[in-house]
Amino acid sequence: METIKNLSTKLASGETSAVALAQDSLAKIESTKNLNAYISVLNERALAKAAESDKRRAEGKSLGALDGIPVAVKDNMCIEGTRTTAASKILKNFVAPYTATAIEKLEAAGAVIVGKTNMDEFAMGSSNETSYFGKVINPLDETRVPGGSSGGSAVAVASGTVACALGSDTGGSIRQPAACTGVVGLKPTYGRVSRYGLLAYASSLDQIGPFGSTVADCATLLNAICGIDPHDNTTSTREPEDFTAKLNAGVKGKVIGVPKEYFGEGLDAECKAAIESMLKKLEAEGATLKEVSLPHISHAVSSYYIIATAEASSNLSRYDGVRYGYRSKEARKLFDLYAKSRSEGFGKEVQRRILLGSYVLSAGFYDAYYVQAQKVRRLITDDFNKAFESCDVIASPTMPGLPLKCGMNESDPMAVYLSDIYTVSLNLSGLPGVSVPCGKAGGLPVGLQWIGKPFQETDLLSIAAATEALNK
Repeated sequence: METIKNLSTKLASGETSAVALAQDSLAKIESTKNLNAYISVLNERALAKAAESDKRRAEGKSLGALDGIPVAVKDNMCIEGTRTTAASKILKNFVAPYTATAIEKLEAAGAVIVGKTNMDEFAMGSSNETSYFGKVINPLDETRVPGGSSGGSAVAVASGTVACALGSDTGGSIRQPAACTGVVGLKPTYGRVSRYGLLAYASSLDQIGPFGSTVADCATLLNAICGIDPHDNTTSTREPEDFTAKLNAGVKGKVIGVPKEYFGEGLDAECKAAIESMLKKLEAEGATLKEVSLPHISHAVSSYYIIATAEASSNLSRYDGVRYGYRSKEARKLFDLYAKSRSEGFGKEVQRRILLGSYVLSAGFYDAYYVQAQKVRRLITDDFNKAFESCDVIASPTMPGLPLKCGMNESDPMAVYLSDIYTVSLNLSGLPGVSVPCGKAGGLPVGLQWIGKPFQETDLLSIAAATEALNK
């Protein structure tokens, strides 16, 4: 897999051009169509943007490290004039009238967007099997899922069609696919990156973030997309920083928190061994391992699925067959229009989550479920705050085992939900997290998740970079 740095060096030296890189990326997308990683390929648009990049470079006006670099973006981010589907039948022909802020920032840095990647429908899933456009194939093992919901973006990087990509993470949807496909995936702190133009699943949990073949690539991409946005009042007012600044800082003197709740029952033995082996290597490099406790973490999955589905039921009520999107041809009355358009347009998993969300928000159940879940959310956040009083970062598995076998989304949906056990707590608490390969189990990569303090991505990425260096 090529890195942003390698490609940028080739562009600067004249060894290649942005148009040539775009053509190569588009050719690789065509040759890997069997993986089903893309929903839309933006051939003409990509080549036009690449030509603009070459013109800037010829005039000595290069925009920096991302100028001319092919990038893929998850198909729940709007790009004006292009199809944006969220992998759903209900939006299969929807053309976005505006561009997401994160995409605007990427293109302002000169990146060339070559395609929109496949995903679980409306980002609801951990397997990338709920897409209306068909499942995404894991290039490392076609019998196993590539993780979701941003599996298309992860596979786009893992298969070498692009050096980096954007995904969105609501409960692990960047970190899990990164672990399943052996790439790096970063969920920034909530509010670090604007959600304007991201089709909402759960607004208090969603966060856009980068995939890359290296930690440095993720840091470079985050440099481009972060910052305050007047269109999104949940973005942080913090000044942007250079997230690549400490990539070579190492781990000497760092205290790594190891939650006892994360390394007990439920974690695959081989995965546990790979993670513990990496922690010992980091300890040998000068880090200190310290046991910490997250006593309420066992309630994270249940509280997450209450809060996420409640927000989803509200956010997805806008898809009613009236204003835009799919409209049933069978409807004859207003109620039928709503019911039939939504029943025919949404897939089973989306319908399941809307129904669950409507239930927990209904009279008589709101206090019993939704309010209690929000209280648990606060307790989990307090657990992390207390743990960080005695450590710099927290180490965790990204997943409880190897990527799930294909088909489990239908045969055992609870097993799929429980695969989120190590990731959802970060979305509930708004913390940054990054998954980095740390070894192998059963011939497949194992992801080590690093959890950081709020808005401490620079330090978090330095630990991740040290892990990456020891994994080579």
